[in-house]
Amino acid sequence: MEVLIGCFLHLVGGFAAGSFYIPYKKVKGWSWESYWITGGFFSWLVVPWIVALLTVPGLFAILHAVDFSVLFWVYFMGVLWGLGGLTFGLTMRYLGMSIGMSIALGFCSFFGTIIPPLYKGTFIQLFSTPSGLITFAGILTCVIGIVICGRGGLRKERELSEDQKKESIKEFNFTKGLLVAIFSGIMSSCMAFGIAAGKPMADLAVTMHVNSLWKNSSVLVVVLTGGLTTNFIWCLILNYKNKSAGDYINKKTPLLKNYFFAALAGTIWYLQFMFYGMGTTKMGKYDFSSWTLHMAFIIVFSNMWGIVLNEWKGSSKKTMTVISLGIAVILFSTVLIGAGSYLVSLGK
Repeated sequence: MEVLIGCFLHLVGGFAAGSFYIPYKKVKGWSWESYWITGGFFSWLVVPWIVALLTVPGLFAILHAVDFSVLFWVYFMGVLWGLGGLTFGLTMRYLGMSIGMSIALGFCSFFGTIIPPLYKGTFIQLFSTPSGLITFAGILTCVIGIVICGRGGLRKERELSEDQKKESIKEFNFTKGLLVAIFSGIMSSCMAFGIAAGKPMADLAVTMHVNSLWKNSSVLVVVLTGGLTTNFIWCLILNYKNKSAGDYINKKTPLLKNYFFAALAGTIWYLQFMFYGMGTTKMGKYDFSSWTLHMAFIIVFSNMWGIVLNEWKGSSKKTMTVISLGIAVILFSTVLIGAGSYLVSLGK
């Protein structure tokens, strides 16, 4: 039952992550960097602190008591992850939700899932038990599903004219978007490393009688501060370079609506990691598989939104079959990972 709850929490987090960019489409008259960092303040500062203060009694005591090296590495991983999050927004800008998320999250899923157990020296243990083998099979299946989704994106690229591509994605640029997506996916996996590095903080929270479901809230406020640092600096540079700093007070734009939708996008974005942090507490020994589940659900929901928003309009039936197959394979991978985690609970 615990594993099923964990899978459900990851599903909710994946829905939030796969949906967060939609409110940004309602922002009018602002440059990308202006609405990105406005939403970012809610994603990486306002909402994380509100949630942490509500769910982690003694939050400041925990931050004060934990070793400085732990805080540093959690923050530093957040800075690196911030580079991934920053370019992730550009991926959506150039490729759209379907192709962009599939490619970026493919790399993010692989590195974020595989490296933590390699670093801990526990990876080889996967091959010594039935539960480990099934979990590893689930990870591989997820990667295969992601590759299939990427293949569907490439087919779309070949089938549609430039005008058709830009009908739903105004700045569509496959080459530029592909390079950004690869970089974004690799750097975004640092979030998994940051949460892993913050385990002493989470453990300390539990010893201070914090509900284990919320123990990662204290870690998230630190890692997301690192992400805010990267994004804030870069967006300020773009504001200066593009002369867009006046967006925030430009009365010729619907200011109230712009702030509302940017804040909504940022809040929805944070929810992905709130539910991810909760979900990891329910996955047992192979909690590193949480990252694969998280990425899988994001890809599923982002591709569904891509279809709803007509990003695949004009694609052939064969291409639609390919992307549907990719989503189905990813969903099946979550079943395998859930089964592996369940067997762990049985001691197998």
